[in-house]
Amino acid sequence: MLKIRIVPRYALANIVLVTNVFIWYFCAFNILKDIVTEIGLNYFDTFLVWSVNFSGAAFSALIGAVLANKIEKRTLLLAFWTVLGVFSSLLLMLMNFAVTSNIVILSSLFGVSFGLGMPICMGDYSDSTAVENRARLGGIIVFINGAGTFILLRVMMVSSIFMRALILAAWRGSSLTVFRLIKSSENVGKGRSVSYTFILSQKPFLFYFIPWIMFSLVNFLSVPMQFTILGETLVEFLVLVEYVLAGAFAIIGGLLSDFLGRKRPAITGFVMLGLGYAILGIFPENLISWYFYTIVDGVAWGIFSAIFLITIWGDLAYGAPSEKYYALGGLPYLLSSFLRIVLGPYIGQTIPAYAIFSFTAFFLFLAVIPLMFAPETLPEKKIRERELKKYIEKAKKIKEKYVKK
Repeated sequence: MLKIRIVPRYALANIVLVTNVFIWYFCAFNILKDIVTEIGLNYFDTFLVWSVNFSGAAFSALIGAVLANKIEKRTLLLAFWTVLGVFSSLLLMLMNFAVTSNIVILSSLFGVSFGLGMPICMGDYSDSTAVENRARLGGIIVFINGAGTFILLRVMMVSSIFMRALILAAWRGSSLTVFRLIKSSENVGKGRSVSYTFILSQKPFLFYFIPWIMFSLVNFLSVPMQFTILGETLVEFLVLVEYVLAGAFAIIGGLLSDFLGRKRPAITGFVMLGLGYAILGIFPENLISWYFYTIVDGVAWGIFSAIFLITIWGDLAYGAPSEKYYALGGLPYLLSSFLRIVLGPYIGQTIPAYAIFSFTAFFLFLAVIPLMFAPETLPEKKIRERELKKYIEKAKKIKEKYVKK
């Protein structure tokens, strides 16, 4: 295994880049969604807008991961990516949104401005963090993303489109301040690149990737039912509760993943979520069922965000460049978001609630099977060291208590 040099300042710089672009994209996505709603586009135009957004993010991520190991000065690509985000933000104040083609162009630019450099940032983050600390830092990143998005959306809520564009551009451009740290560590931890075909042929990757895809395919199904059964006001409250739980349990899940390993928390998340959907399948109109589902969904999303968005793909690279692992690992998340927007509103009108939730519960319990065969990516030596340390600390406390007596 290739040894990776740990550079604390470099790791901090990459964390800043990752959180900056995630918060920027979530806010830009929200603005774009508001524009689509206000204009009142028909289904075909709406489908086109979101298709170019998500496909732009997906394909640019796959291309960016390839370019990452072909371009000697990776910071030039990252700088271009950042400037592209600033440019697409400023376009908000210049475009006439009465013209559908303008919305499509902006949507495509937002997608590319998110996806192009993301695998490089995540790969550099993986290279600059020790495997035994990666998940807990990932949990912190997820928490910052959620809190930062909430705050920035509140700031932009009372502003005109001109001011929202300026705030968004300023936020995206602020990440340029850390580029000096990145430039000084251009090739930290870099080794020989691998192909997408090689990655997809690896069983350890597939054992984690398949459950993640299965979760992403059914995760959006509960959203339309929430509005149909509970109403908009209660749904907004439950979503807020869920976001708070997800942020808190991203940190907790990250800590557990660095102590117990990645596999056990992931399995726990799937089982909890499957149980939540199973109860909804039995009592779809019972308010207590929805409260229980909200809690387990928030907990599971916190765990999944720390593991599947930030941590596991860097682990599975085993010291090799991980950009392509992260590019592939991010695709199910984009797919889930796309399905939620395009198909979500129509699911609740055509399929009974009990059928959707029962099917989802079965699908999630089924997703646990590949994880049972997945290898633990946190080195067993690290797990044993921490268990031993915990045992010694507990023994010391017992001894001190006995001595005092």
